[in-house]
Amino acid sequence: MSAMKNDAITGRDVDFAQWYTDVCRKAELMDYGSVKGFIDYLPYGYAIWEEIQSYLNRRFKAIGTENVYLPTLIPSSLFNKEKEHVEGFAPETLVCTIGGGKELDDPLIVRPTSEVLFSDMYRRIVGSYRDLPKIYNQWCSVVRWEKTTRPFLRGAEFLWQEGHCLFETGEEARKNVQDVLDIYYELGRDVLAIPFLKGRKTEREKFAGAEATYTVEALMHDGKALQCGTSHYFGTGFSEAYGISFQGRANRLEAPHYTTWGVSTRLIGAIIMVHGDDNGLVLPPYVAPIQVAIIPIRQKTPGVLEAARKLKDDLLAAGIRAKLDEDDSKTPGWKFSEYEMKGVPVRIEVGPRDLEKGECTLARRVDGEKKTMPIGEVTSQIKGVLSEIHEKMLSLALESRLSRTREARSIEELDEALSQGGFCKMAFCGKEECELRIKEITNGGTARCIAEVVPAEGTLCPVCGEPATIVCYFAKAY
Repeated sequence: MSAMKNDAITGRDVDFAQWYTDVCRKAELMDYGSVKGFIDYLPYGYAIWEEIQSYLNRRFKAIGTENVYLPTLIPSSLFNKEKEHVEGFAPETLVCTIGGGKELDDPLIVRPTSEVLFSDMYRRIVGSYRDLPKIYNQWCSVVRWEKTTRPFLRGAEFLWQEGHCLFETGEEARKNVQDVLDIYYELGRDVLAIPFLKGRKTEREKFAGAEATYTVEALMHDGKALQCGTSHYFGTGFSEAYGISFQGRANRLEAPHYTTWGVSTRLIGAIIMVHGDDNGLVLPPYVAPIQVAIIPIRQKTPGVLEAARKLKDDLLAAGIRAKLDEDDSKTPGWKFSEYEMKGVPVRIEVGPRDLEKGECTLARRVDGEKKTMPIGEVTSQIKGVLSEIHEKMLSLALESRLSRTREARSIEELDEALSQGGFCKMAFCGKEECELRIKEITNGGTARCIAEVVPAEGTLCPVCGEPATIVCYFAKAY
């Protein structure tokens, strides 16, 4: 970390919300669009999303997923078929009532999610068990008319991927749900350097219309949780509601088992809030649009730019996302601050004194550590340096999460823990009325996911006094 704070960015502990906005704007990740709640994804921010896409596409296709693209608009008559699903999304929908200057008989809804569209398509193209499984995913945007907005975290439109799949049996469908959940967990661990909590949602917190919802949750610097991805098992409810059926092996009509899963650009928000500091972004190496920034010192000195250009070319040839900043209108100090604020994992300084010794200087964004290295060895060693940085970031994030995870045996203890921020584990009965009471008493604390442990024998729900059936991680959340 830099010894000097970047004065263009509000301190995290002074005003976390303003710090977040400052980072999004100053690092040129996004800009605000002309319609409230909509943002422009600028190249630096969108490049992070592209790296996430690249990883997930590779992992999804390894389990048999195929990418498709469906329409943006849903007829109201079709959307209203699935009552429970509609109740979950109706307040957030944007409805189009005029097309081509004429009022529409059947108003069109801009998709808030695409279960309806996929179900309608599957009804037309699935007829036999031989047509299954259908493991489809689409990369798209959806519109949800949110009351409050924050870049990447919550807005009227966001980018995401949504998988919608059909299976012959419930066993296959549940396996798909768990396979994708594992992919999301490993995305956090291996790419984003974020140690997710992984588990099932409570009945109250599950997705509208789902039989079971699973989630990966992360803890932000301000102590709030962020739901970073979900995977849902719908059973046959959606299929039955939309008339999807297939001729089964026993020569009778059956309803296929439906799964859906997705992550969105809120992952960019998670990266910012988990890893960032008072000087701006700290990007994990494997999603950083620029992994290495090369800064020439006294670049007009003969040989400096030539050496820096060769280093850049060698790094690019080795598959490293490297950038050489040759702008001679900016001082090296200004460039140091700029790339630090943009979270570039490694900065390499190349100057006349370094070249006399055949060396260059490497500085790590995560901890400010600097060391000299023979310039001829940089290309062969840089992948190891990036790996070390990733492991350091993951370790710091895990240490932060564990140090802010507590246990409670009463509502009072839970309320006290959540008032300090972080996760808190508590056993309770799992009933919706008790969960609502917990949210009320703790001023917004919600069940994030069910832990993999079971309550100790004799443990009672601290709300109603009945036997506890689950142990849950609670937190205040975005």
